[in-house]
Amino acid sequence: MWLNVLKAFLMGGVICTLGQILINLTHLTNGKILVTFLVAGAVLQAFNLYQPLIDMFGAGASVPISGFGCSLVNGAVEGAKAEGLLGAIKGGLEATAPGIATAVIFGYINAVLFKPRTKKK
Repeated sequence: MWLNVLKAFLMGGVICTLGQILINLTHLTNGKILVTFLVAGAVLQAFNLYQPLIDMFGAGASVPISGFGCSLVNGAVEGAKAEGLLGAIKGGLEATAPGIATAVIFGYINAVLFKPRTKKK
C-alpha cells in the first residue's frame, strides 16, 4: 500500500510541478493552464499513452484534471463504438458526469463562501 501511495504522490507532484512552471514562466491564466492539462490528458489518451500512467501511478495520474481528459476520451471512444457519433458525445458525458457534477457543486459553494479575485500581473 505504501508503495502505491508513494507512486501516486510522486506523479501528482510531477503534474503540480509542471503546472507551477507554467504559472511562473508564462502569463497564462489559471483557466488556460487547466484547459492545457485537460487537453494534454485527452491527447495522450487518444494515442493510448495516458492509461499506462494511470495503471502505474494510480490516483496520482487519474485524479488531476489530465485524468479527467483521459476519462472523457475513453467514454467518447466507447460511446462511438456502441452508438456512432451521438454515442461519442453521450459516452464522454456519461463517463465524466460524476466529475462534472462535483465541479459544479463545489464551484458554486466556493463562489458563495469566498470573494473571487483576478491574478495580479
